[in-house]
Amino acid sequence: MSRQVKERLKKEVAEMKNQFPGFRPGLVVLQVGDRDDSNLYISMKLKAAAEIGINANHIRLPETATEDEVLRSIVAVNENPAVHGLIVQLPLDSINTINAEKVTNAVAPEKDVDGLTSINAGKLSRGDLGDCFIPCTPNGCMELISQTGVSVMGKNAVVIGRSKIVGAPMHDLLLWNHATVTTCHSKTLDLAEQVGRADILVVGAGRAEMVKGEWVKEGAVVIDCGINHVPDSSKASGKRVVGDVHYPSAKERAGYITPVPGGVGPMTVAMLMKNTVESAKRFLQAYTPGKWNIDYTKKKPQEPQPSDADISCSCQSKPIGQLAREVGLFSEEVEPYGTSRAKIRLDALKRMEKQPDGKYVVVTGITSTPLGEGKRTTALGLAQALGAHLNINAFACVQEPTPGSCFGARGIAVGGGYSQIIPLEEVCLRPFCKRDFKIYLIKWNVNIFQHIDPRSAFSLQVLFDLLVPLRRGQRSFSPAQLNRMKKLGIEKSDPLAFTGTEIRRFVRLDIDPDTATGDLFFLMGVCAVQDPGSLENEIMAILSLSSSVEEMQQRLAKIVVATSKSGDPVTTEDLDVSGPLAMLLKGTLKPVLMQTVEGTPVFLHTSPLADIAQGSPSILADKLALKMVGSEGFVVTESGHGADIGLETFFNIKCRCSDLQPDVVVMVATVRTLKMHGGAPPVQAGLPLPKEYSQENLKQLERGCCHLKRQVENAQAFGLPVIVAVNKFSSDTHAELELVCGQARQAGAFEAVQCTNWSDGGAGALALAEAVQRAAKLPGQFRFLYDPQIPAVDKLRTVAQKMYGAKDIKLSPKAKEKLALYTKQDFGNLPVCIAKTHLSLSNDPMSNFMLPITDIKANAGAGFLCCLTESVSFILHIYIYNIRTRYINTHVLNLRSA
Repeated sequence: MSRQVKERLKKEVAEMKNQFPGFRPGLVVLQVGDRDDSNLYISMKLKAAAEIGINANHIRLPETATEDEVLRSIVAVNENPAVHGLIVQLPLDSINTINAEKVTNAVAPEKDVDGLTSINAGKLSRGDLGDCFIPCTPNGCMELISQTGVSVMGKNAVVIGRSKIVGAPMHDLLLWNHATVTTCHSKTLDLAEQVGRADILVVGAGRAEMVKGEWVKEGAVVIDCGINHVPDSSKASGKRVVGDVHYPSAKERAGYITPVPGGVGPMTVAMLMKNTVESAKRFLQAYTPGKWNIDYTKKKPQEPQPSDADISCSCQSKPIGQLAREVGLFSEEVEPYGTSRAKIRLDALKRMEKQPDGKYVVVTGITSTPLGEGKRTTALGLAQALGAHLNINAFACVQEPTPGSCFGARGIAVGGGYSQIIPLEEVCLRPFCKRDFKIYLIKWNVNIFQHIDPRSAFSLQVLFDLLVPLRRGQRSFSPAQLNRMKKLGIEKSDPLAFTGTEIRRFVRLDIDPDTATGDLFFLMGVCAVQDPGSLENEIMAILSLSSSVEEMQQRLAKIVVATSKSGDPVTTEDLDVSGPLAMLLKGTLKPVLMQTVEGTPVFLHTSPLADIAQGSPSILADKLALKMVGSEGFVVTESGHGADIGLETFFNIKCRCSDLQPDVVVMVATVRTLKMHGGAPPVQAGLPLPKEYSQENLKQLERGCCHLKRQVENAQAFGLPVIVAVNKFSSDTHAELELVCGQARQAGAFEAVQCTNWSDGGAGALALAEAVQRAAKLPGQFRFLYDPQIPAVDKLRTVAQKMYGAKDIKLSPKAKEKLALYTKQDFGNLPVCIAKTHLSLSNDPMSNFMLPITDIKANAGAGFLCCLTESVSFILHIYIYNIRTRYINTHVLNLRSA
């Protein structure tokens, strides 16, 4: 009989595979310990699953497993979408106390194919048979009864036993199939009389042959669920298996009776498979391949529009754990920080590494006014339009807000209006605190100072003993020290074998004091006026460009802090601080998950400055999001400043490191910015817009569109389709918007659309989302601007001429000297990052001639050469940045204490 059920299930599984290629019902059996009887039962289940076509796995925990370990294993299986059934094999054979009821109820009800959770038991007792899983043994009994041809309806049924696994659910099942049911047990006084009235008798009392044959009603259906061992000297094992019914005498009176063994047992296994297949069917009913089961919140815009802060306060964000589950993350991969944000462990990326990537969209802009033109707002609005309105898996990846963006003229939100990240007050809490970072690093300043200062009062041997301390009676070199010795050509690994000369070479770095950078003084805890904050900026760039903890460690070890007198670079690894740096920064490598106003998922991660680094979200955030959205989904990321700076470094630095190739470029433009480029008075932060910006002036606007044309050409230089998104303001006229869109199309843009996502949320970016969908279907032709192997001067010239329209570059004597040094140090093949003003295509807002390179810094850890065009501007920028940081550290803490 069980064979017929299995054959039917095998056909159903085959049909599933045909309808959903690559899909298989999944079953997991969780066992604690190594009991022989449990192993036997599990092998039967695994064999049956294999015959039917179910993908079954066996998880065996050792007998030392604790209750928490068992529960964690259950949660992991609950969250795995490839598993549709979970069996906890009882008993739990552990040396530790484990609450079996708690463990059983930890199984997700929709995967409880054993039907033992309280939720499924409760539904069965209420008669909700179509919305629960029925325990396998009672379900098998009903199948056996139905195969006899005897109708249950109206019959007198007696159930002997009241266990949660057999007796109690069997009573409910017979009752809801319209039988008149009596439950008996070992304490029932008139047991023989009750049995004699039964048309259907189900016995599961666990007592060998307690029901005698003469008790059984003539023609009754007898289902014996008992398995008992009784002595039998004729058997090799000295015992035999019998049921709860005396089979030889009962079969003479019963119309139908199940043998033991070979009766209920095989049917129980068959019903377990049936429940698993049924669970897989239910999963497929709510499953669309590649689609998240996510709830979005479409806000109805208010008139007049409230402030960003008021909009954020009016939105109820879903719990971050719920959002993580909706986008396919497991709870063990999520580290919540409160209810609205969480860090995502890198294990998630390893789990998904074989999944295909989604479509990759980068949002850039034209050269903007100091007020900003809504580039990030457009990026978030686009993600909302794709997700909440077009029902496509969509993720946004943006930078963490810097103090300048939190307290500057552009407001405190990430995004704005109905296209922002919520809750606003938590967006501005940065997980990477530079003040704590400085305090932590100063712990090494004395050792570092002694390591590099030839005037140190310590002897060489004392310094050597400090650097290679005694641990458990032995001295040994750290990995960083071994790498340093390799550079020095010292092949010894035993500290005791070092000669005096080798000790001196190992201890003294022989630094040329004229080459010591601010990084070195920063590590020593000394303020460096000439180059403040550069170590922090390079570290942020390293975090943004690293794809793993191991890569981050390698990059941190390459940070150059000085040059030796022989012309060799001195790195953090030489100072033996790269290991502690990596330990400190390990937690900051995890992207932060939050959500938009409409519930679209967002990663916030890292904030490298756009003028002296690549200025974009982390590679890790982009890679993880691309895996999560699936092959048909979209990831919307951003680049800093305009296409001439941020987009160029995004492609030539970030994409080289990540091996990711974007599919579409979205360029944000506004009428007011193009008016400024057409000759309108400059906009100043904190002051009202001049009247020229609220008056229609098509000639002035058309002159400004020359700038838009040049930036479109800049983006097209990388071989990707460019879509111009015109961010609409209330002062813009229809004629102005149409003029800009027309000029963009003439410049070669794939499409140009108007966007109102600031006031309308995702609905205001629907046209943009549809254009992005169309553009993403075009065959990829992505290309870099230059070959990294060409000389650094040629790379600088290529960027200056193709991106800025400069005639040529002009290197200062200092820049020439630095470039010669870095070429000698094998840094000449690194990509270049030109640090210049973001307010003009050229270095000088008032000119368009030679591009002067005044200084060059090797960010060897980050992997690029930072080329400064105006040192004074650079120092001023960092100075303001640090002042704002101190403002946050002082005033935000005061606000909290108040």
